[in-house]
Amino acid sequence: MRTTVRLHDPLLAEAKKYAAETGKTLTAVIEDALRETLARRKHTIKRRPLRLPTFPGGKLQPGVDLDDSSALLDLMEGRDAPH
Repeated sequence: MRTTVRLHDPLLAEAKKYAAETGKTLTAVIEDALRETLARRKHTIKRRPLRLPTFPGGKLQPGVDLDDSSALLDLMEGRDAPH
């Protein structure tokens, strides 16, 4: 079947170069790429949306400073964070 496809000039040039290097026709290169893309889509794993637990409150615990990652790590590990 014949169809018209518009390709970005650099992409077309690269496809033509690849076709020449591999001894394939431009049509074969485009068909192979399309087959590969469609095959990858079929193997995509569909996952349920991830639900993260949330907790009421909406406020930080006293002494928590989200801009101080070192102190935050100390608090999470149960060490006294220097203030």
